[in-house]
Amino acid sequence: MEHASVPAFWYDGQTARRHEGTVEWSGGNDLRLRGHDGSLINVPLADLVFVERGVMDGSYSRKADDGFRLAFTGTVPDALAARLPGGQKFGKWIDGLGLPKAAVLFAGISAALLAIVLTAPTWLGPRVPPSWERKIGDAMLGDMGNRLCHTPESDAALKKLVERLDPDRPITRVGIANIDMVNAVALPGGQVLVFDGLIQESENPDELAGVIGHEIGHVRERHVMQALLRQFGLSVLLGGINSDIGSGIFGVAAMSYSRDAEREADTFSASQLERSNISPKGTADFFEYLKEESGGEGQEWAGWIASHPMPKEREEMFRKAVVKGHAYTPALNKQEYTAIRDACTNDPDVEEFDIF
Repeated sequence: MEHASVPAFWYDGQTARRHEGTVEWSGGNDLRLRGHDGSLINVPLADLVFVERGVMDGSYSRKADDGFRLAFTGTVPDALAARLPGGQKFGKWIDGLGLPKAAVLFAGISAALLAIVLTAPTWLGPRVPPSWERKIGDAMLGDMGNRLCHTPESDAALKKLVERLDPDRPITRVGIANIDMVNAVALPGGQVLVFDGLIQESENPDELAGVIGHEIGHVRERHVMQALLRQFGLSVLLGGINSDIGSGIFGVAAMSYSRDAEREADTFSASQLERSNISPKGTADFFEYLKEESGGEGQEWAGWIASHPMPKEREEMFRKAVVKGHAYTPALNKQEYTAIRDACTNDPDVEEFDIF
């Protein structure tokens, strides 16, 4: 039979007095706490609880008396240590399962959650009621304040261009944002904003038509809601809801669609250009410009085409769509294109968007 006598101190839970003495164990189910002052306490091993946190971390308490504390000051024999309650090294269920198995299980659960977050928006996005989507888009436009450029001439020119590109189902509105960035965004609820920086970099209305056609493609396929839902799910999965995600124009502009979605939008743009008898050469030239600005074929543009297919791939697609010798009609006449380019300059009430 095992016998042990280990130096220790304890608090009996009834007074604040510290008792010092030895813990005696004869191999049974009880400990005998013998104080130097002659006191004696019997404590069942089954009544002990390991204290993991708080005062006297690593000591033992009693199920029947949380104020009781026992701390060994000498070496506890292995036989007695095996009978004492242990602490949780990683957590109760992890300790029970084992760290390697728990890690594999956690990785599997994380992968499943990530797959749900990335794939669910594809079927959930198109099922969001259009009325909800319109309210989200209207709220984003409201955040723009007086930073949208309007003149009678530019509004009429944009309306004409949209009717050519999407005659069967015209989207709510295409607007010009007074932001000096090469970008364009599709908002929830069928709204498109083209940044003035992109308009100024374009060289002809056909280039502008290809960009707007691309954004209309996102609207028609409801890629915007899919991306919003995906971004929201990732923010929750990676550490909590970020209230800024998707709450403004730059939140949407920073979102990435899947490359398949970008190709779908490009395909829609090319088909609508063909249907409208607008040459796709302008769009091809625009992507060639972006390719050159990005430093060549091996890099990706950090602005409008971030997370998009490579500029070279997109340029080649629109270039191949050009029918040699075909008589195309310009997307807009010179006066209409000029009205769009000068919209922010000629709008006396517009405010410039200050990023910083």
